[in-house]
Amino acid sequence: MMKRSRSRLPLLAIFPVTVLSLVLGTPFLLGNHPVRWESGSVLPKIVVGDSPESGSGAPTAGTPKSSVPSTADALKVAKPWKPGAAQWGVQIYWEEEKQKRSDAFIEAQAQKQATYLVGLGANSVSLSFPFYTEGRTSDVTKTGPGTPSPERVRRVLKVFEDAGFRTTIRPVMDEASLNPPTGWRGNIEPASRSAWFRSYQTFLAPYLKVAQDEKANTFVIGTELTSMEGDSGWDSLVASAEKSFSGEVAYDANWDKYVTGRINIPVNHLGIDAYFPVKVPDTAPVSRLVKGWNEWLDRKSTGALPHITLSEAGIGAMDGAYHAPGDFYARRTVNPTVQANWYKAACQVVQERRMTGVYWWSIWFDDDPNTPPDDKTASRLDFAGRTQSEQAIKACFSSGYTGPGNTAP
Repeated sequence: MMKRSRSRLPLLAIFPVTVLSLVLGTPFLLGNHPVRWESGSVLPKIVVGDSPESGSGAPTAGTPKSSVPSTADALKVAKPWKPGAAQWGVQIYWEEEKQKRSDAFIEAQAQKQATYLVGLGANSVSLSFPFYTEGRTSDVTKTGPGTPSPERVRRVLKVFEDAGFRTTIRPVMDEASLNPPTGWRGNIEPASRSAWFRSYQTFLAPYLKVAQDEKANTFVIGTELTSMEGDSGWDSLVASAEKSFSGEVAYDANWDKYVTGRINIPVNHLGIDAYFPVKVPDTAPVSRLVKGWNEWLDRKSTGALPHITLSEAGIGAMDGAYHAPGDFYARRTVNPTVQANWYKAACQVVQERRMTGVYWWSIWFDDDPNTPPDDKTASRLDFAGRTQSEQAIKACFSSGYTGPGNTAP
């Protein structure tokens, strides 16, 4: 696979098929992620223990044009997010190209993405970007060729904030040096954990300053760093982050470990990168997908989850995707209905479980979101330009759910 195709979706991967079959059958015995290279874990300061539609439809040939309007005029979020309201968002993944784009280009591209998201009805955006390490046992975390500089992040963040979006900054460890799929960000084992945390703090510091200066709402201090969860090094790291950044400091856990225990990281908010496999046919109705989601969530706790955000939710628009929602390697027959119905189900779960909101994975920063994806090269998880998926997202964002901090249904 070409490097660009793989790097487009750095959070999403799977074990080889033979391993996948075994792990899907025994996810809790093995404790590894059945559909991605990652695995996460569970809670911080907070402790979670705390109309169905039918979807059939055969795969369609080709992909229709985007239903989201595009305009050169600057648009603004119609109903900006307020504390307690639902976060209706999208993950924007930004990896700098080998030939660095101009500042003018990235600002114009950010405006294009902001305009598209306004058309979807989003009120929130999370800006994810890579940082690097030198191997599974390395003590080093650092910027690399795909890492945007703090100043570049500032420029892009300002565009989204000027458009009225709630904003999140989310550095994510790139896995190229970790020998995937056996090695991934969730099983790193630094030779010196104290040195690793010092290095990580140094890397994060200028981005935390940007977050503070630009009044970002959330800074994700870590994503799917499963093997590092529970280490005492998080105490000083989070304390340092909270001194320099007055917004929400969060951690995003992988879905499999979310349902098995606690995440011992002293942050004040938890997100789930949510790729729960549901073993149903492609023709399953939305109601059956909702049931599948709830069966997974109920392993952790039943009822409302008012402190939980789906920090990543997505699935490939292809046959068989319900069995492995995070599989970005596969390019089976395109089936937009599978993706759209998954979005409908996830949105219903967010509302019924009174969650904080959802961020759909994802849009590649340099792409034109108004152009249908090239199904010969693009990940099936791409949703921008897929009319059924866009309609499902727009319906979700306009559903009337106001969030766990409000009383409206």
